[in-house]
Amino acid sequence: MERTKLTPVVALRGAAGVAIVVGLTLWLGTPTLAVSSAFGAFAAGLATFQRSWRPRPVLALAVAVGLGISTFLGYMAAADHVLFATLLAVWTLFAGMAWAVGPVSGLVATQTIAVMLVTVTLPTSVLGALEHAGLIAVGGLVQAALIVLLPVRPWGIQRDALADALAAEADYARRLRHDPMARFDPQPLMDAREAAELTPRQARNRPRQLGGPRGVAERIRPVLASIADPVLGAPAEGPERDRARDLLAAAGAVLDAVARAIRWGKPVRLSPETVATLQVPASGPMLKGPARRSAYRLIALLGDAVDATDEPVRSTRPPAGEEHRHLLRPSVPRLVPLALRALRREARWSSPVGRHAVRVTAVVLVGYVLGTALPLGHGYWAPMTSVMVMRPDFGQTYSRGIARFAGTVVGVLIGGALVALAHPGPWVNAGLAVLCIALMYLLMNTGYSVASACIAAYVVFLLGIAGGDWSQTVQARVALTLLGGLLAMAAYALFPTWETPRLRDRLADWLTANGRYSLAVLHAFGNPAERRPRRVREALLDSRAARTAWDEAAARALTEPVRHRGISRTKERAAEAALATMGRATMLMEAHLPDRDAEPSKGAESFAEALKAALPAAAEAVRERGHLDWTGPRAALAAWQAEVGDEGVAVRGADLLLDALDELAEGLSPGPGGRNRAARRP
Repeated sequence: MERTKLTPVVALRGAAGVAIVVGLTLWLGTPTLAVSSAFGAFAAGLATFQRSWRPRPVLALAVAVGLGISTFLGYMAAADHVLFATLLAVWTLFAGMAWAVGPVSGLVATQTIAVMLVTVTLPTSVLGALEHAGLIAVGGLVQAALIVLLPVRPWGIQRDALADALAAEADYARRLRHDPMARFDPQPLMDAREAAELTPRQARNRPRQLGGPRGVAERIRPVLASIADPVLGAPAEGPERDRARDLLAAAGAVLDAVARAIRWGKPVRLSPETVATLQVPASGPMLKGPARRSAYRLIALLGDAVDATDEPVRSTRPPAGEEHRHLLRPSVPRLVPLALRALRREARWSSPVGRHAVRVTAVVLVGYVLGTALPLGHGYWAPMTSVMVMRPDFGQTYSRGIARFAGTVVGVLIGGALVALAHPGPWVNAGLAVLCIALMYLLMNTGYSVASACIAAYVVFLLGIAGGDWSQTVQARVALTLLGGLLAMAAYALFPTWETPRLRDRLADWLTANGRYSLAVLHAFGNPAERRPRRVREALLDSRAARTAWDEAAARALTEPVRHRGISRTKERAAEAALATMGRATMLMEAHLPDRDAEPSKGAESFAEALKAALPAAAEAVRERGHLDWTGPRAALAAWQAEVGDEGVAVRGADLLLDALDELAEGLSPGPGGRNRAARRP
């Protein structure tokens, strides 16, 4: 267990919501109603622990509405097995497609299927169905009310995202002191950007501390890299390199201090040594040329970060005229058309989400039929296990399936042993169930097997409230959980959606996105008067998204039991390193973008046009295992160098960029290990 990931106060609040709902329904109603209502409070609390930037009460209310509707519809169709199977298939298909909207939407939709499978087994009438559905919805309302009445570290997830981004920048600065080519993972910056997207209501209440440092963090990264780079920054050895290392260390200290201030809502505290390092020495600037310009810009940006963070930590309305100076996140009503467009986009046979929806629907139907036919009772556990472990990619499904089975065995054995030895009554069972939920909320980030063990014991105690047979519960739970997991694995074997064959497409997408980023920067050098910072910014975001898509695809491919198709692991690593270097070279040029009144560079514009002409064919060659041809850009660069020499920042950056493209061609060229048979430039 990682203590930093434990949130005991939040876990107690979520468990209190379950306890309130179960206790009241057990006191005022019946054990059956208590069992039914517990699922709503449990699922609503579970949703609030997911990684979502929306307010926690909104998540709890959304889950409450979805659970109530699915429960009522399930009760209406439960009397007829054919009708219920049809409803289950349609509902599961749409729930599988919900992953197109996002992982939180997919998880919430999965919970509605589980509730539909479980609660309809409790006997009731039409009025009783309304009552059960209402109680499940009330569970979500209680969780939402507790979040509003008992706030725990408001804006905590947004604070953590921004602080993590700044801490990642600080770590990057320290690593650059010893390794000028150190790689930087842009994921923290991407998370911080997502966290900065606000609805109008959120924008009116956001602490001012969260408003400015993210932009500084985005602008400071290329400056750090440009100071450390031995080609475009300080020389590799000598006094200038020592001064650059001191500046990088001070930048790391400042960024860490700003991150701590944002995370805990406190003022920034800097040591006198750090402040002194960021002053220009009495003997004058020690850095020269582009490195000096980068150093001055770094000092200014660090000052902006401290100033933005040291503003009062309080909720305030934005000044007049600044109401929309934030990234817009659509409200829940406005999210509906966006969700529908996402569903239409993924409703195709080649889509992993679409294939997942069809796969999980077939598995749930087969599991429901087999679970009902087997003489074990609790037949819903087989399809429920399948739907809870299945994800659009094989790796997560496989690991979750094993973890769920292992956790279920442990959970039902512990829960069954307690029930068998102590013979607890309804109230004691309710207390033990709430205890299991509290442990699950607390240890959720420890691993899926631990969460599964807590959930399994929770179900044992919950059914004990209604007088279920513990021995039958243990046997059926283990057997049907194993059946559900095997069905999920079999579905991937019979109807796979492998990521491995699409790795070349992901590489081509990354190359294309990197190319657009490079072109946007080169055009800024070619025509400074017409440069568009927004265009560069959007191209950078596209490049990051493409790199993240590649990283996720490569990680999923490593877990798949299939051989590579078209690209070996060696070529994969070589191409990844080359494209990362291409992005870094472009970032170094971005750190030195000229002012609008600077002289245009015809060489930069010619090189950009040659690169633009070569990129489509290169991307197609990556997909089709062809040869990458950079003859045009190489000739344009040679002409540019003949005109201005090698002293300009832009021409030196373009040289680094083309070296990275040559490495990409060498890494992907046919032959063992991806060795290029064509002679490289001396």
